[in-house]
Amino acid sequence: MIEVVEAHFNTSAANISQSPDNDTVNEIAFMARSNAGKSSLLNALCNHKNLAKVSATPGKTRLINYFDATFMDRDNQEKLNALLVDLPGFGYAKVSKTLKSDWEKNLTDFITQREQIRVFVHLVDARHPDLPIDRSVAEYLEQIRRPGQTVLRVFTKSDKLNQKELGALLRDYPGALVVSSSKKRGIAKLAARLYDLLTGTDDVHPL
Repeated sequence: MIEVVEAHFNTSAANISQSPDNDTVNEIAFMARSNAGKSSLLNALCNHKNLAKVSATPGKTRLINYFDATFMDRDNQEKLNALLVDLPGFGYAKVSKTLKSDWEKNLTDFITQREQIRVFVHLVDARHPDLPIDRSVAEYLEQIRRPGQTVLRVFTKSDKLNQKELGALLRDYPGALVVSSSKKRGIAKLAARLYDLLTGTDDVHPL
């Protein structure tokens, strides 16, 4: 069993130049359309109620937030340190054009230039699995990812779906990683997948 046994806030950065000077710890970058449940998922993954702030105002978070996390393989009693990177939500509203332009540039610079990122976790609201903005982000990540980087799509808020809707989602996206932060469904599978990707053993804990 893989789980995050320790997590705490590290720092916030407005852009890549303010990011931690880190050459040894791998990073997992979490990105999502505003209001897709990113903060809730980070809290559930880390078993920490208030690690990431859950805002009632979509798009309010404008900084890149870093969290130190320790994964543990309970079977082997092995630990792995990583940095979880909470990126500002995209598809936000009610910000000035200038701020939006600067914000998007900082995110683009970070995503394309931050070499420590091993995994991009693209969170998609399971109720709206095929929005144009999410398709664009998925295509962009595939274009810019480097060798050794993985893009992992995760469908959130699965508890909002009925059985028919969930079945349709799984038919359209075979093998999809589907989670519910509020019900803690799929969180253990996500932790195992992230651990395997960071250790290069992606077939050890199959979904």
